[in-house]
Amino acid sequence: MARTSRGGVSFGARTFSSFKNPAYRMYFGGAIGQMAAMTMQQVVGSLLIYRLTGSAAILGAMAFAGAIPMILLSLFGGVIADRVDKKKVIVWGQAASAIVSLAVAVALTTGFLSAERAGSWWVLVVSSILQGSVIGLMMPSRQAIIPELVSEDQLMNAVSLNTMGLNALQLFAPALAGFLVDFLDFEAVYFLMTAMYVMAVVFFWFLPRSRPSSNLHMKAFDGIAKGLRYVKGNTNVLYILLFTLVIVLLSMPYNNLLPIFADDVLKVGATGMGILMSVSGIGAMIGSVALASLPNKKRGIMLGVSGVIIGLALAGFAFSRSWPLSLALIALVGLGQTGRMTLSFTLVQNYVDDEYMGRVMSVFMMQFGFTSFSTFLAGLLAQGVGVQWAIGGFAVALALASSLVLVFVPRIRKLE
Repeated sequence: MARTSRGGVSFGARTFSSFKNPAYRMYFGGAIGQMAAMTMQQVVGSLLIYRLTGSAAILGAMAFAGAIPMILLSLFGGVIADRVDKKKVIVWGQAASAIVSLAVAVALTTGFLSAERAGSWWVLVVSSILQGSVIGLMMPSRQAIIPELVSEDQLMNAVSLNTMGLNALQLFAPALAGFLVDFLDFEAVYFLMTAMYVMAVVFFWFLPRSRPSSNLHMKAFDGIAKGLRYVKGNTNVLYILLFTLVIVLLSMPYNNLLPIFADDVLKVGATGMGILMSVSGIGAMIGSVALASLPNKKRGIMLGVSGVIIGLALAGFAFSRSWPLSLALIALVGLGQTGRMTLSFTLVQNYVDDEYMGRVMSVFMMQFGFTSFSTFLAGLLAQGVGVQWAIGGFAVALALASSLVLVFVPRIRKLE
């Protein structure tokens, strides 16, 4: 059955109610380990390849390389999530990520990956491809398992707390990564990321086994086709996915191009880049706490407003050369991104039947793969017109598109 629920405004006990569930606590601990590593990766991966190459186009190309397997494999990851024990998929995915991170750390330590070895940046491209493959196959299971761990009325709370954990990490993980880069170099961060992935393996190991939700003998391509037909026929889910895709495509490229702002526009270096991401986490944390406490009402309107906030704040950030103003605007970007992540994820899960949960979540996760296409385009534009006009143009388009959706698409406004 598709899920719907209502409730009144309540702070305090309601805000952290999902933590009463032991299985969710294990899930949250594992998610913290994975998200800590991925958050640090956002700092060191993009900054390292930019410093090795000095090319915005190559920076975008690395994101593009990771997108290809993510897009190609996500639909298969959705079928896997619906057919097998999700816990096993999640554990093996974290172990694979740890191996990839450790390989990059060793390459840096031995000097195989360095500025002295021309063209050695291919190691980072390969690691991006491998991590994209892992995410494509594993993340649908990690997202689809949440409704099996918590009750229906706790779903938005659980998703909000999960997002809050990510945002809490953004308060210090990027700054820590930037500090370690400046004082110890990049390999220290990659070794720390490896440890975080191992931590995730340990926590996820203690999750209860999940139940297959569809025919175990279903052929993979048949399962994918049925899932896509289901999305097409479920109008609410289709609208949510399309609108979220627009927000993600137009807003997320700034993450990968942030090293250019840090080094060339604001001139604050690795530590400053980490601080920018941490301040973004402050705004995101505020949004997460609020969403965890709110009732399940008017979430479609809040999703549209989140898109407007991201667009306006990101446009201001793109053209700012003031450090204090940039910090304030990036906090608002974080606030809007939390609304987009939590609300879209919760709405999709509320309107999806259990049988198709994994496959719909695979389509949901594909949007992050498509983001890399827009990042690649933004990188090319940045080479031609400058990073400020590239990201600023995307942001203005997002603010306009979100406003038009709020005004002219009543189905989005009526989503509860």
